[in-house]
Amino acid sequence: MGYFLAFRSTNHRGLRFRGRSLTSLATDVRSDQTFRIPLIDLSKYRFANSISEKRQVANQVVNGFKEVGFIYLHGHGIPSNIVNDAFKKSADFFRLPSSVKDQLAWYDPRANRGYVKIGRERVTQSSDAAEIAELRSKAPDTKETMEIGRDWDKTWKNRWPQEDDAPGFRQTMLSFFQTCHELHTVVMRVIAVGLDLDEMFFEDKINEQYHNLRLLSYPPIKTSMLKQEGQARAGAHSDYGTLTLLFQDSVGGLEVENPHTNHFQPAKPIPGTIVVNTGDLLARWSNDIFRSTLHRVVAPPTESTNAEGMAAARQSIAFFCNPNGGARISCLPTCQWPGREAKYPPVTTEEYIVSRLSDTYD
Repeated sequence: MGYFLAFRSTNHRGLRFRGRSLTSLATDVRSDQTFRIPLIDLSKYRFANSISEKRQVANQVVNGFKEVGFIYLHGHGIPSNIVNDAFKKSADFFRLPSSVKDQLAWYDPRANRGYVKIGRERVTQSSDAAEIAELRSKAPDTKETMEIGRDWDKTWKNRWPQEDDAPGFRQTMLSFFQTCHELHTVVMRVIAVGLDLDEMFFEDKINEQYHNLRLLSYPPIKTSMLKQEGQARAGAHSDYGTLTLLFQDSVGGLEVENPHTNHFQPAKPIPGTIVVNTGDLLARWSNDIFRSTLHRVVAPPTESTNAEGMAAARQSIAFFCNPNGGARISCLPTCQWPGREAKYPPVTTEEYIVSRLSDTYD
């Protein structure tokens, strides 16, 4: 394939599109030796003076999600001190005694809030309850998490630690949640431009902040354990929503499946960047023009392993971006045309995500 589909507006004869020369990305990703995740400067969109300048960045983002499903963003506008403070408060939380954290336990997929201890979750692509239970028993994910949602929800409440136990934790995470929502809104505008939709097309479909902020802590573990069959710090899975904003520490271990070879490749931490990937709902919305790519967390590179064969502790923060809970996810108007009809029936955000979460947890 030698062209990138740049979607254009409709006319009375239906959708049309024009060919545009691909960057080298489409060629590079077809080999594991040259596979790469594109690095994109979002500041060129944020400070653009014209729609043509915005479109240049939008085309890069759409191309990255089309070919890989993952991009690195720099120039995103979130200061490093804000990210560092969120990591510090996250580490402080996970150092609390189990007796304190267990009082905040996750309890309902509709809420998707609270503390998840090591071994309770097993992310997977399977939807078979018996198969997931067996995976969870034999090879549970070796991580603990804290799940945080919008704080004003009338039905589902966040499960905060007492201020005396975790000073500043609640305020830091609420502020970080809002910061991530605002960045996600910008990225969705970029996507709209890249798909030849109105720049504000998604605005009223993502404004309810139906998101999930996930703090993750991976304890030190023998690398030999991570090499056992089926075992990983987090098993291979796709994400459920529209986008994920992932903030990594320096340890590493994230791997992304090359969708063209089905082999996993490292997504090494790059200081100052955010890893952004497409989730299932955005893939459905785009009629699979965007990829919801499998990824996992495995043993980190050898430089993050000590002489006793112990992999270093790892921290990350994932912001799972979702459309509004009641948003109806059906094929976008510029993502279907004669010969490429809509592949999926409509589904609401809440229906899809609650179903996936129900399969994942014990």
